[in-house]
Amino acid sequence: MPGSLAPRWFKSSYSGGSGTECVECATADGSMLVRDSKKPHAPVVAIRSTAWKAFVRAVGAGLLER
Repeated sequence: MPGSLAPRWFKSSYSGGSGTECVECATADGSMLVRDSKKPHAPVVAIRSTAWKAFVRAVGAGLLER
């Protein structure tokens, strides 16, 4: 990434153990970045931190269906 530090990616603690459902996340400039760990050069989804926090709260409260 020119002019900035590269994001520090980490695997989601809820990624599947079989290696087929790995999601990686990173933070950058007030956003949360999400990508498929099997395709690190594919497009990345950027989510504003306020939306990410609301999503995490909803998941934790069991408000979202699988």
